[in-house]
Amino acid sequence: MHIAAYLYTDPQLETPTDDNLWGWEIDHIYHDWAIGPQRPQLDALLKKVPAPDYLLVRRLDELGDCLKSVTEHLGQIEAAGTVVIAIEQSYQTATGEQSKQLLPTVLADVATAHQRRRMRRGHAANRLKALPPPGKAPYGYRRGKQGYIIDRTTAPILKTFFEQFILYGSLRGAVRHIAKQYGKKISVSTGRRWLEHPIYRGHTRYGDGGIVLGTHRALLAEEEAAQIDRLLRRNRSLPPKTASAKRSLAGLVTCQACQTKLTVSKVSAPRRTQDYTYMRVTQCPHQCKALAYETLLKETIETICAELPKAVAQWDQPTESPKAGLETKIAAKQTILDQLPELITQGILDQTTADLRAYGLQTELATLKQQLAQLPPVNLKELSQAVSIPQFWEGLSETERRFFFREFIRDIQIVRNNNEWSLKLVFTF
Repeated sequence: MHIAAYLYTDPQLETPTDDNLWGWEIDHIYHDWAIGPQRPQLDALLKKVPAPDYLLVRRLDELGDCLKSVTEHLGQIEAAGTVVIAIEQSYQTATGEQSKQLLPTVLADVATAHQRRRMRRGHAANRLKALPPPGKAPYGYRRGKQGYIIDRTTAPILKTFFEQFILYGSLRGAVRHIAKQYGKKISVSTGRRWLEHPIYRGHTRYGDGGIVLGTHRALLAEEEAAQIDRLLRRNRSLPPKTASAKRSLAGLVTCQACQTKLTVSKVSAPRRTQDYTYMRVTQCPHQCKALAYETLLKETIETICAELPKAVAQWDQPTESPKAGLETKIAAKQTILDQLPELITQGILDQTTADLRAYGLQTELATLKQQLAQLPPVNLKELSQAVSIPQFWEGLSETERRFFFREFIRDIQIVRNNNEWSLKLVFTF
């Protein structure tokens, strides 16, 4: 018994398929990797003598580019005595009334699949030309003749939103700001999508996850986008609400004894204007006492001024810089991308293959550049010299202190000894 399988893959629409997907022991696999109606492997299968006993396909629509060709090829294969099995359509060659009842339904599915494939090919052609995907333009843009153009009525709202986030590192704060200033109410999840979406950096992202760089004017400069990526990455290690809390120590202080985060609480006495702010553990087996917020803040700043320069001096930087490694990979990808037009001229690559390769390289470049942007650009030695001066902290607001604390502090641990306590700082480096 001879069992064969046939695969058709359109490189514009699909990634390479694993040949071992059948669950059967296959004697021979015919695989066409092509764009358009040319299918040399299918032609070889049709001319195969003797014909295989069984032929496995994923779907019957892979046997041709239109319903007519599928019907002809299916009829030719089954007339040679081959049993055709479509593993994703529950189709198997049958005889008599069963075949007559099943075939019309299957052919209707084939027609629908071909229509869907033609639509996807149209979208794929637009991707290779770096044209916008179908659908409504993202907020802040509108559709032009060749791509997205900035919508001047909504772009100022986005720019203000980005500026607020970069300045204070608070997503919820930026959402509240545009709601107050412009009356534009959005959810926090929408705000996060705005911050992460490549469209505002001048790049177009498509439904298959691919990204084409530099397709239109950006609302964010590269430096601003890099700062946003770093802030988002930093905030992921914090509880969602503490990332935008009013108090700078929120989410950073931990009780070393019970490993529980301290929360900020505020109380006030009746008919008194003065508030008392403190930090406490809600459930501590050691019954740790609450600490006055201002006292804890003052002690934190004094500890930073004393310990940060020493920690930076003792820090062993990696011999191989991650930044240098990423820049080398980016340069290598860019070199390949720049060589594609010459390869087309020399006839080594056809235009379609080169466009597909360029699309893949652009997506890889976008990923590498985003990783590079997330690396901390701050020189720790210079930063430690600046923030180790007590006067540096005096004129800062709580929001500004929060920004600097989270730039280089991962955790502030309360170390208790009877009725006394001290701080231990855990730095991000």
